[in-house]
Amino acid sequence: MYQCKLGPLTFKLRSEQDLSWILRYGSPFQVIDETGSGCICFGVEKQGVKYFLKIAGADTVSAEVSPAESIAMLQQALPLYERISHPNLIRLVGHHPFEKYYVSIFDWADGECLFDHWNFDAYEQNPSLISPADRFKSLPVSKKLKTAEVLFSFLEAVSKSGYVAVDFYDGSLIYNFPTDTTTICDVDLFRKKPAQNDIGENFYGTKRLKAPEEYRLGANLDERTNVYTLGAMLFDFFGSFRPEEIAKRYQENAFSPCPSERWGLNAAGYTVLLKAVTKEPERRYQTIEAFHADWNRALSEY
Repeated sequence: MYQCKLGPLTFKLRSEQDLSWILRYGSPFQVIDETGSGCICFGVEKQGVKYFLKIAGADTVSAEVSPAESIAMLQQALPLYERISHPNLIRLVGHHPFEKYYVSIFDWADGECLFDHWNFDAYEQNPSLISPADRFKSLPVSKKLKTAEVLFSFLEAVSKSGYVAVDFYDGSLIYNFPTDTTTICDVDLFRKKPAQNDIGENFYGTKRLKAPEEYRLGANLDERTNVYTLGAMLFDFFGSFRPEEIAKRYQENAFSPCPSERWGLNAAGYTVLLKAVTKEPERRYQTIEAFHADWNRALSEY
């Protein structure tokens, strides 16, 4: 493992590499080097404008794929940012190869990732630091409901575009606390319909939120899968879970709702989410739109 430096930033890679060429895109002010996708990401600023660079091929320390696989995955993913049209999806500015790397350039989105796993060690070492996830959980209900509306709208757009959201979770969200705006920043693994689980138990996605079919080899993945994912996310937004309950999701490969006494909205909203996270897809809402309509009816008092 090599300690690297670029401008004021330090980061780790598995092998020694000269990334000074990145400076042509602007002055770096932020780096994310712990990604399973094998990409390294930089925030850069040039002539007063900020951009987000996502670069494949750099052999990152937490990569779960080879540099070549990382490049192929990024190239396959980038058209999705143009095919899925939604105002809260981060905008792709451009992309191109450079030497052994592949570079994608996005508009910069101010805010904080709601699952910033690269900072977890810092939170453990300094309990006075409050994670974006915990700050979001403590927001007023009205602000969290606004984010829920963004997610409903986005997943409706995903379905209408002919895709299934895969690996969509709180790590795909950037929340700007001063402006209360939500940006979707990662659709890399979304799949064209019809889609299937072609990996099995280790299919993409966090065990905190995955639908049952995302553990079964050959299972169909469709809009009902996204109903489940969003239902699980909303339980996390508005419910309270103990650490052992979160750990149980990893141990048992299954999401479980919080008890009703630790649910932060009304009973009608709880009932709607229970239907959304039913294990059998045929018993869930069949579309995000139907889920959205019942959610709004249940929460009309808010």
